[in-house]
Amino acid sequence: MWDIIIIGAGITGTFIARELSKFDLRILLLDKENDLSNGTTKANSAIVHAGYDAKKGSLKAQLNVKGNAMYDQICEELHVPFKRIGSLVTAFTDDELKTVKTLYERGLENGVPDLHLIDGKEVLSLEKNINPSIKGALYAKTGGIVGPWELALALAENAIDNGVKLKLNQEVTDIQKTVAGFQVRTKDNVYQGDIVINCAGVHADTIDGMVHEKSFEIIPNRGEYNLFDKSVGDLVNTVIFGCPTQAGKGIVILPTVHGNLLLGPTAENLDNKEDTKTTFHGLTTIGEYAKKTLREISFQNVITSFSGVRAKVATEDFIIEEVIDCSGFFNVAAIDSPGLSAAPAIAEYVVQLVTAYCDKNHKALKNKESFNPHRRANINFMELSLQEKQALIKKDPRFGRVICRCENITEGEIVDIIHRSGGATTVDGVKRRARPGSGRCQGGFCGPRVMEILARELGTKIEEIVKDGVGSYILTGKTK
Repeated sequence: MWDIIIIGAGITGTFIARELSKFDLRILLLDKENDLSNGTTKANSAIVHAGYDAKKGSLKAQLNVKGNAMYDQICEELHVPFKRIGSLVTAFTDDELKTVKTLYERGLENGVPDLHLIDGKEVLSLEKNINPSIKGALYAKTGGIVGPWELALALAENAIDNGVKLKLNQEVTDIQKTVAGFQVRTKDNVYQGDIVINCAGVHADTIDGMVHEKSFEIIPNRGEYNLFDKSVGDLVNTVIFGCPTQAGKGIVILPTVHGNLLLGPTAENLDNKEDTKTTFHGLTTIGEYAKKTLREISFQNVITSFSGVRAKVATEDFIIEEVIDCSGFFNVAAIDSPGLSAAPAIAEYVVQLVTAYCDKNHKALKNKESFNPHRRANINFMELSLQEKQALIKKDPRFGRVICRCENITEGEIVDIIHRSGGATTVDGVKRRARPGSGRCQGGFCGPRVMEILARELGTKIEEIVKDGVGSYILTGKTK
């Protein structure tokens, strides 16, 4: 019997799992995928928004500003890359200047600090490569960038180290309310829990409909991206937004925490929640926007394109609540933008709801004295001093063997992330945790070596190593 079952191990579910692991609770984290953060979290623009965009009084407004302020401490505790580089909402016309002013006023109402209206000359002093016809911008100094899947992976690792149990490949097929709580059924197992927290992303409405008459409908919205090589990562210094439209915040141009350049996302409502293909129209739209916004950009430097599906609802706000007619079942749904920014505050908010439920049912939460907020940092071999490198190679010679030459990742680093809590078991799982395959060749050279290392360390046949999801096989057998 579990005290709490969390469905969904993306950025929201892992933040909640980590926050609840501060208490003396038996917590189970379930996900339908073959790895953590394999939904919207892995196809995210990686922006920590300042909080000026959300409507006053909404959950988005309340939790975005609070969540933004929490990032420095959390990323320091978990050793996750995070940079406060600031953001700009650009205006190239008089009408766009009016929109920028509206956002500024809304930001002040929401309590966003360090928010400024600046003219075109000031924008050009910040961004040399922006189109010189720029008229002005909203400058939010608290805007930032983070590694979204790296953060989710770190949160899960820290939660597991603090007692949370993770089960992957557990797609929930049915939930029944019982006298003791809930019976959560997957294809292979049945789990009993007192409390269920629904963090199932684009499938949250389906999970909600398992316990009562479905109360909301998720609108899947696809966003496509272009990722550029590090050679052009310094084309911009801040997160550059165009003026928002009814479709969303619009296409963004930003550097990543690892030095690449990222463009996207588009915004397209879909019928299929799993449709993550990229399209000619979508990528062309990104290109046209970038060429209008920047003085120069070469799409010869694109190293990969991808898309993700966001969970939107008609109310355009987060849904975070206990279901009225199903006590103990909590929806944490419609966490689209600024969901990543708000995630740490969402987790605190959910803990408050769970605490109130437990108090009402005479099951007061007890703090866990052994809780450790810190996670051991990943080993970044190339960032070490010469003396540190020599000492590490002496201890483990595998740190002296470079596997990925694009990103300069060693065998020792890959072995380390395989054996961590919630560690990598797939080629893409290694890529998300340690970055081999993230460079210009996208794993063309290092991929086979990564597979060999995975097979060896996991004690399995190399043919059984998959790219990412179950069934995404790479090898079927020897040809010679």
